Amino acid sequence: MELLGKTNIDFIGKRNIAFVISAIISIIGIIGVIQIARGAANMGIDFSGGTSLQLKFSKPLPIADARAALHKNGISKVDLQEIKDGNKLLVKIDKNTSLALGKAADTVQTAFKKEFADNTFTLESSTEIGPSIGDKLRKDTLIAVVISLVGIILYIAWRFDFKFGIGAIAATTHDVLAMFAVFFLLNKEINLLFITAVLTIAGYSLTDTVVVFDRIRENLHKNLKGALTTIFNSSINEVLTRTIITSLTTFLAAGALFFFGGEVIHDFSLALLIGILVGTYSSVFVASPIVVLLENRSSVKQENKA
Repeated sequence: MELLGKTNIDFIGKRNIAFVISAIISIIGIIGVIQIARGAANMGIDFSGGTSLQLKFSKPLPIADARAALHKNGISKVDLQEIKDGNKLLVKIDKNTSLALGKAADTVQTAFKKEFADNTFTLESSTEIGPSIGDKLRKDTLIAVVISLVGIILYIAWRFDFKFGIGAIAATTHDVLAMFAVFFLLNKEINLLFITAVLTIAGYSLTDTVVVFDRIRENLHKNLKGALTTIFNSSINEVLTRTIITSLTTFLAAGALFFFGGEVIHDFSLALLIGILVGTYSSVFVASPIVVLLENRSSVKQENKA
């Protein structure tokens, strides 16, 4: 399916502009990762500890009224989210609240029964995580992300070449940092669903990069005449339609989750949307240009030795 037809875009020639943009994104992402490791970002109860309840009311309950009722009953450190589909309310209570772990859920339900006797509700879900478990989950999650990235570079180095492995790991790391950067800047909650999205996009980005690398390897093996930059550019242009169609269809699926999936997976689908865009960008403007730079440096060193 030739969506764009034959193109001749100089992607490698725009690498300096792309590198500046990617460097800014990566620096913000690194700051976000450091803040997450310190527990200073907007951490969900998965990583910080606390209590989360999802309640379904028989009638709509304004967040302002719910917050006032909880404050009246001694629950001040609370985060409320309205789930418009079905009169649902998500209640998150920080670990640092004066309520003892295991008592927060009962206290919240008692307060609502007392203040809104005419608005009955049912408890749909309840989660309680202690602070020590949250700290361990946060550390284990960062280790899991690092191990995943190391596995990627080993796989690409074995399948292609070590220089291609460096390009792939740079692009994938860039995508991960970009997602952390956006969520950190938007002060979005960092929870296990977000980490799931990060690892999902890491795999998606790797797949997109491998497709581009496969075409580059094919053209290199054909011993096509021309500079290395020309071969890389022509290879990227040859798979450009495939890259756009794949990204577009995946983006539409993630977009459906974002708009119609409900409040619970809203941030998860947002992370997917960001990751798809950044992953497509990095496979073209980050991974391939880095391999070209490494190949050129290697050629220069060989000429100097000769």
